Amino acid sequence: MVDDPGLKALGEAARLSPDNLPLRRHLAEQLLNKGYLADAEAEFRAALVLAPKDPDIMAGLAEAFVRQSSHGEALSALEPLLAVGGYPPRVGVLAARALLGEGSVHKAAYRYHEAVSRDPSVADADLAARLVIPLPAATAPSAPPAATAPSAPSVSPAPPPQPAGSTYLGPSSATHERSTAEVERSAFSFADVAGMDEVKEALRVKLLLPVQQPELFAAFGKRAGGGVLLYGPPGVGKTHLARAAAGELGAAFVSVGLADILDMYIGSSERNLRATFDLARRHRPCVLFFDEVDALAARRSDMRQAHSRQLVNQFLSELDGVDQSANEGVLVLAATNAPWYIDVAFRRPGRFDQLVFVPPPDAEARAAILRILCRDKPLAEVDFGAVAKVTDQFVGADLKGLVDRAVEIKLQESIRAGRPIPLSTRDLLAAAKAARPTAVREWMATARNYVMHANESGAWDELMPWIQRKW
Repeated sequence: MVDDPGLKALGEAARLSPDNLPLRRHLAEQLLNKGYLADAEAEFRAALVLAPKDPDIMAGLAEAFVRQSSHGEALSALEPLLAVGGYPPRVGVLAARALLGEGSVHKAAYRYHEAVSRDPSVADADLAARLVIPLPAATAPSAPPAATAPSAPSVSPAPPPQPAGSTYLGPSSATHERSTAEVERSAFSFADVAGMDEVKEALRVKLLLPVQQPELFAAFGKRAGGGVLLYGPPGVGKTHLARAAAGELGAAFVSVGLADILDMYIGSSERNLRATFDLARRHRPCVLFFDEVDALAARRSDMRQAHSRQLVNQFLSELDGVDQSANEGVLVLAATNAPWYIDVAFRRPGRFDQLVFVPPPDAEARAAILRILCRDKPLAEVDFGAVAKVTDQFVGADLKGLVDRAVEIKLQESIRAGRPIPLSTRDLLAAAKAARPTAVREWMATARNYVMHANESGAWDELMPWIQRKW
């Protein structure tokens, strides 16, 4: 509860003038500066409704999330800014802090150094120190003689922190090209994914059963391996689904981001991509997951630089493998919010030949998601079905944010009471009333354009029942 008189006066002014964007922005920034993080988050959300594409408001909301340790929500808030070039350097530092909180040390270091290189004033000494992985003192390489070039150290870096539900498997074996992607073991399975039964069944038949029942599939000449492209609105759980597929199989999991592949030097991106595929082949059976794959596999006809087209060619080559069995046991999953921007060659049989639409959850699935999100929290009797009914168009990420907000409010009550006060239906309904769905309606509007006007091949027929609904 805000007890600052000045902030109370600003809040009252904002209540009387809800469409005053400068006032709401100023109130949100003051709340953030004075540590009222939940209130700052609410005000930034309200300001974002008035100015959905304002980078300062998006960055402020992300900072509120980071300071509440809601790192996934921070990355979701920053995603529209990071997807385009020229974003403010402050955004890069915020992304680095969120990525570090998620356990992605290498990606965090990439974002931080890229931001500081453009604006040294955003440097954060504490963050920079946390991004350095020290070498063991006993084996640190000695300084090379002045007349010779320094050689690469032969020691391996300390294992970076891992995301929740994952186990670090150690560095890849020594090669001339080393991938920065990390090999994990996922602790999730399909039981941790609410709803999406059709999607899970498609993944089970395409990816899991050939590994689990190789003799049966060999009788029909089918090998273990292949590719599936998951697409759908932001926040529906595509990444979580990929991680659960690896856990269901008991396979290694390699999550690949843009920072693991893209490099400023011509030819380096292609080498990084090859090293990542080699890493997956050495740990087979392995689920190799490419998030936001449209950035790596965009239509070549839209590209102006030859080296960008070369990266797409390299990706296609790696999917095909150098021989028929090169990728056997490597299950390639990719996720995108914009499948229509991906080069059509990726949909050829043997590559991402199966497109799987990951839909927004229905009411039953939303209730199951809420049940999973709340299972490790103190609960009174909760009617998850009632909460699901008032969260139409909410995706998994929205529901997680709803639960987090309800927990924050309940924590404040518990601190005042000196004991844990369990969550109730009323708490979740109140949080749902204050929240708004993020991107489903906008995504469906874009999908409608492609289904109705650019679907000569029939690739988007699966979306037809969805766009004919109330979206």
